[in-house]
Amino acid sequence: MAEVVLRAELDRAGLSGQAEVDSAGTGDWHVGGPMDPGARAELHRRGYDGSGHRARQFDPSWLDRYDLVLAMDGGNLARLRRMAPDREAAGRIVLFRSFDPAQAGPGQRSDLDVPDPYNGGPEGFALVFDLVRPAARGLVDQLGQVLGARPAAPGSPD
Repeated sequence: MAEVVLRAELDRAGLSGQAEVDSAGTGDWHVGGPMDPGARAELHRRGYDGSGHRARQFDPSWLDRYDLVLAMDGGNLARLRRMAPDREAAGRIVLFRSFDPAQAGPGQRSDLDVPDPYNGGPEGFALVFDLVRPAARGLVDQLGQVLGARPAAPGSPD
């Protein structure tokens, strides 16, 4: 879900093509398979299209390729940091929700994990969307400051 939402936010901000977005898990479960039907249904309900997503497994060599690697929870953060060849690379791996503006400030970062809704009901996928979108928007706002953004396109999903 996060990849789809982040791509849409980049497009909304006029930053498409200025940042590369990929998605991969730390395990090999579901490699090559489509997005979970519950995630795809929640995205569709909110005006996004997740039909093109295919599961992949993170490759440690990608740490040399990307400026930023986002983890959805503390367990994945730890696994990704163990893959890092050095402290500099490990420092470029952060929790996705750390970009949520509502999490900024003292005492606000008590739990930045995005729960895994797999095998859950629609409410779990709705919660994940509600956690992911503000973080995606916060990240895009920061990228916009660095890259120079244009105003949001009319009619973009909100």
